[in-house]
Amino acid sequence: MVEKVAKATKVKTYHCFYCDAKINIKEYLKKKVRCPYCGSKILYKQRTANAKVKAV
Repeated sequence: MVEKVAKATKVKTYHCFYCDAKINIKEYLKKKVRCPYCGSKILYKQRTANAKVKAV
């Protein structure tokens, strides 16, 4: 039960494609899907880097 609550309260961060501003979902994106700084409609989540392993 504690794990479910911890996952629900986690804040997700998006980045604006044009001005690279960080935008939190809880603060802004529930009302509009635009960057509050430049007005762009293109937002993305930054992915983690994947390590490529070569088979021997």
